[in-house]
Amino acid sequence: MNSKLLLYSLAAVTLIACNQKSDESENIKKLLEKESATWRAGDGKGHAECWHIQPYSRILVSTIDGHTLDIPAIAMTNTDPKSMGNGGYAINTNYKMSIKENNAWVSHDEVSTAKDGKRSYSHEIRLVEKIKGEWKLVGQSIHFYKLE
Repeated sequence: MNSKLLLYSLAAVTLIACNQKSDESENIKKLLEKESATWRAGDGKGHAECWHIQPYSRILVSTIDGHTLDIPAIAMTNTDPKSMGNGGYAINTNYKMSIKENNAWVSHDEVSTAKDGKRSYSHEIRLVEKIKGEWKLVGQSIHFYKLE
């Protein structure tokens, strides 16, 4: 009888742990989708809410033509809406993540479609931390590429 109780207890604890990790990954995905949407909508306030700049925050962007941009992280929370996206939408796919307590890294692919229908493609790595119970972006690396 005790062994059955132990087995059921272990199964329950395992299910709860897996469900919590699943909930966290969904919360992180929602954050990243909000960040993409607010950028394209020119919603500076909404976009800033997705970020928590740390002393080690960094934004690196590789362009299609081989240049690398090192964007000041503060630009993510203090962006002029006129320099943000100009409509359109983005679809993020192929999420892969590692969640360790209050820190996570996430990679995903993004297809952005501008208002005029032009598409851009990127592989992205995002660094997130749980700040006061909410997931926030603290860094990212974006690598644009041409679809062959």
